[in-house]
Amino acid sequence: MKLPTATYRLQFRNGMDFARAATLVPYWRDLGISHLYASPVFTAATGSTHGYDVTDPNEVEPLLGGRAGLEGLASALQAQGIGLILDIVPNHLAFSPETPWLDDVLRQGEDSAYARYFDIDWSAGRLRLPWLPAPFEEMVEQGKISIAGDRIQASDLTLPLRPGSATGDPRTTHDAQAWRVTHWRTEAAAITHRRFFTVTGLIGMRVEDEQVFEDMHRLTFDLIDAGVAQGLRVDHVDGLADPGTYLNRLRARLPDTPIWIEKILTGDEPLPDWPVQGTTGYEAAVAITRVLTDGTGVERIKAATQLDADFRAELAAAKDQIVTTELMAELDALTDLAMAADATTEWGRGHWRDAIVAFIGAFPRYRSYAAEAVPEADDALIRDTAARAAKGLRHPGALPDLARLLTDPDRPALRVRMQQVTGAAIAKAQEDTAFYRFVPLLSANEVGSEPDEPSMDVRAFHAAMQDRARTQPAGLTLLSSHDTKRSADARARLIALSHDPGALPGILDAVPALPDPWSWYLAQSTWAGAPDGDLHDRLPAHLEKAMREAKRDTTWTDPDPAFEQPILDAAAHVMPPDLSDLARRAEGIALAQAALQLTVPGIPDIYQGTEIGSYRLTDPDNRAEVDFDRLADGAVTGFDRVKLSLTRALLRLRRDDRDAFATPYRPVDAGPGQLSFDRGPIRVTVSTDGTPLSEAPAIWPPADLEPQSVRIERVETSRG
Repeated sequence: MKLPTATYRLQFRNGMDFARAATLVPYWRDLGISHLYASPVFTAATGSTHGYDVTDPNEVEPLLGGRAGLEGLASALQAQGIGLILDIVPNHLAFSPETPWLDDVLRQGEDSAYARYFDIDWSAGRLRLPWLPAPFEEMVEQGKISIAGDRIQASDLTLPLRPGSATGDPRTTHDAQAWRVTHWRTEAAAITHRRFFTVTGLIGMRVEDEQVFEDMHRLTFDLIDAGVAQGLRVDHVDGLADPGTYLNRLRARLPDTPIWIEKILTGDEPLPDWPVQGTTGYEAAVAITRVLTDGTGVERIKAATQLDADFRAELAAAKDQIVTTELMAELDALTDLAMAADATTEWGRGHWRDAIVAFIGAFPRYRSYAAEAVPEADDALIRDTAARAAKGLRHPGALPDLARLLTDPDRPALRVRMQQVTGAAIAKAQEDTAFYRFVPLLSANEVGSEPDEPSMDVRAFHAAMQDRARTQPAGLTLLSSHDTKRSADARARLIALSHDPGALPGILDAVPALPDPWSWYLAQSTWAGAPDGDLHDRLPAHLEKAMREAKRDTTWTDPDPAFEQPILDAAAHVMPPDLSDLARRAEGIALAQAALQLTVPGIPDIYQGTEIGSYRLTDPDNRAEVDFDRLADGAVTGFDRVKLSLTRALLRLRRDDRDAFATPYRPVDAGPGQLSFDRGPIRVTVSTDGTPLSEAPAIWPPADLEPQSVRIERVETSRG
């Protein structure tokens, strides 16, 4: 198996197609990467900006250039010695008539050959389609539902009909279908399919079924077998019924293909013993952020802003809110499964529901991985979670019985569905809710992180990297991605604030005072994370998203203009403070981050455009087009030039001396404010506070650059 030395993550769509990418291959070769890591290239829903809403997993997106275009890009890459990694989406497809398999299910119902492909609860009745702008009956009364041939028309929505079922009357025709179209507001509480998190527009796939597995991956396998692609990234593996069995099946089919998985590891949670190279690297990004953050400074920031909230309390409240509102349908399904699994107990529906809410609230990870059997570690995790959940209740109620059912090998249905729901609950409650409520230091609010544990010392970092060398020597190491809340350089400016809280007053005065202190500080912190003048066009959209994700005073489904508008108006009148001193420190921290990403155990993954300064916010901002013409021309100056120089030097070193980075990670004693280690003949030293290092380097920085926060030198005696 040939592993990459470094990957480059490219987002297709938004102006990037295969033909355009092919013109950039010489630039990537010069940069020093070994593999291009592509966002999903399969046909997706009309207007998709990211490609994860796949409609046909067995067709390459025609708008990107189709299979011929993809093969042309692959040939251009291979001519320069660069491989291609595909991002595949086995967990879900777009919940839309545009999805051919689902269109057939809408026509044929359970008689469709594809009915079992989708995770639909047919025992709950007709498949619910919560797509209408108003209740069905109301739209019929208003004459907004009509029949046209073999399809029913509702506003802009067109749905296929069961053959021979059209009567001309919308009600009787609708009643004859295998589906029931409903108001979109019913989606949280009344759906009959498994979703991706809380996204009703993405329907779960049953890839645990061997035929579904084969059909979902037919084109993927063909592209690997034909030599078009040389590696895979698997999206959202935690959504699958049985990730372990899925990955074993995938490995058996592709024994020599590198595979990475999107998997968020929480705390000291180990990566399960799966046949993969590793994760996509969020845990490495969190460790790098933490070791460069000054914990004492964070406490000073909390005191100065009076925002010393309790993150655990915020998270618990967010979990309860998500499970009982946005995941109501999943909660009801779990309650039904629990009652069906244990009809002998005397607990009523309300008892089971309360027990499930408490259990999910106390669950400390994304999920457990017990399938037919229940490993000892999962058994202990489930029972411990139930015991901790019971402590928060006046009476444990059904919790002991719930734990018994979840650890019973003969009750796999309840266990599997619970495992899929706990992941959705923590992702939505932590990353998409609590991260927008607990805001003292936003650099600590990142995918896979615990914001109340913002820092770690050098000794702990060395231990984490040595463990990574043992467990994920070929895992990907990212700093920025299409899913991060901020790009690495934006985080660096906030990390710098932890070392220099004295800059806080200037930031606090930059945004007009607002009656809501949370949004006031969020706006200030967001501004501090970007260069002067860079955010005026982007800040309002980001703040709107942040306010709605926080789900306290306004939400996506019920926005409150009276709350939002004063904040958005204030964002238009920000007066950027003088942060020149903080910016210099931040640039030093940004370089330290980049050096660590490129040299610690694992395979660095460079997100598009982050080889120079990048100050992007959460999606869709972080999927904006990159000015590749400027990068390819080398027309960069200042910090951009310095960061590009460091990135290119280390990527080329990795490519040209593979053995150096296959050697152990060896900590080296360094002075205060420094972190140092050896990898083969290379010694890496970074400043943990962003200040310059004084000693002259042997490799980087070059002589024409001023002293930097990173020093790379050759130490021949350290090899082996």
